[in-house]
Amino acid sequence: MNNVRTVSDTKRAFYTIHTRPINSIYRRVVEELMVEMHLLSVNVDFNYDPIFALGVVTSFDRFMQGYVPEQDKQSIFNAICKALEQDPHKYRQDAERLEAFAKNASIEEIIGWLSQTNVPPSAGDLQPQLEAIAHNSRFKYSRLFAIGLFTLLEVGSPDLIKDEKQRLEVLQKICPALHLPEDKVQKDLDLYRSNLEKMAQARIVLEDTLKADRKKREERAQAVGTTPPSSKE
Repeated sequence: MNNVRTVSDTKRAFYTIHTRPINSIYRRVVEELMVEMHLLSVNVDFNYDPIFALGVVTSFDRFMQGYVPEQDKQSIFNAICKALEQDPHKYRQDAERLEAFAKNASIEEIIGWLSQTNVPPSAGDLQPQLEAIAHNSRFKYSRLFAIGLFTLLEVGSPDLIKDEKQRLEVLQKICPALHLPEDKVQKDLDLYRSNLEKMAQARIVLEDTLKADRKKREERAQAVGTTPPSSKE
């Protein structure tokens, strides 16, 4: 009997755990991330690793910037993980640990580590986890793993990541070492960066709309000589 959980099962579990409504422009972000993580979780070749965790956490945090109410963000992230029967604290802890490693290493050390040409002492037990990826002929690549790689490099050197030529040169070193599909990694990261820009623009439009609505309410209230209700939109 096949007991593999379906996408519908995961979505149903999510909305049971997080019962508050999700703001419209963010609902698609949440559901796409949840579906992507679900499809990976049921793939027999997929294995969780800290770089993937960093990609999940970074993707969620970046795309959920500006979410109101702010306190709901943690509830939403926890619900995504729990709906997939995974531990949200493990994702956060592994992501924070990897990010701390990148902050304390030079960009040369990060590139050397990811390209498997040099192992910085600070890598500690992250090293065998990276070796497991490099030596796994059936490693399941994902967009979220690529975002984790991107975040490591971005933490190490934001300027390098912004320079397309340098970024491509670094990926040309890392991808062969980890047996990643270089073209796919580049396309996924280009799309990721483009979507971040689109989301930032959508937030600006939303903020402008909310400001215009508040102004109209204030004008109507002044016209009838009443005080408008406070809004925390």
